[in-house]
Amino acid sequence: MVLILGFGDSLMYGAWDEEGGFIARLRRFFEAKSQENFVYNLGIPIDETSDRLVERFESEARVRTTPGFEKDNIALISIGTNDTQFLIGENRTRVPQDRFERNIRKLISLARKFSSKIVFVGMIGVDESKTDPIPWVPDRSYRNEYIRKYDDLLEKICNEEKVGYIKLFGKIPKELLEDGAHPNSEGHKMIFEKIKDFLTVNGII
Repeated sequence: MVLILGFGDSLMYGAWDEEGGFIARLRRFFEAKSQENFVYNLGIPIDETSDRLVERFESEARVRTTPGFEKDNIALISIGTNDTQFLIGENRTRVPQDRFERNIRKLISLARKFSSKIVFVGMIGVDESKTDPIPWVPDRSYRNEYIRKYDDLLEKICNEEKVGYIKLFGKIPKELLEDGAHPNSEGHKMIFEKIKDFLTVNGII
């Protein structure tokens, strides 16, 4: 039995995609390879940050995995964009970079308890004409300058910790971002193809 544990935010959840996002496409692809393959979508669609993911990661992974099968499990993690939200009135990002770094290293440490293969899905950029400010939380903004900085930091940590990292920043055209921040079905299809290729080429699945 091989599990993919898909942890993350609304990107992992599949927001704005009637087909369930890249994780649903990955599930169909991966589970078609074997009846013993399973994919869990553990993405939270609203306001998930690295702070919150650290709090829930271990308990959610524990109830879905079997001791002794860690070598067969894959942790696929997509997190960070909400950490970069710029709080306009406070003139700062929502989760400071130093705490974000601690959270990512903690997530890697936790994931290693349950899986031998850990891969982070990098952040995508935004269409700032639609996200600065964010319509549904107008005291905040998504800005590419901060997303890029946090994504670069994520890539650096992954390299240091020797875990997988899939670069997405700048690779999803802004016309495929349904609300300026979340990809539509075509965008999720592109992300799925990039993840599938990475996992396949690196012998992870």
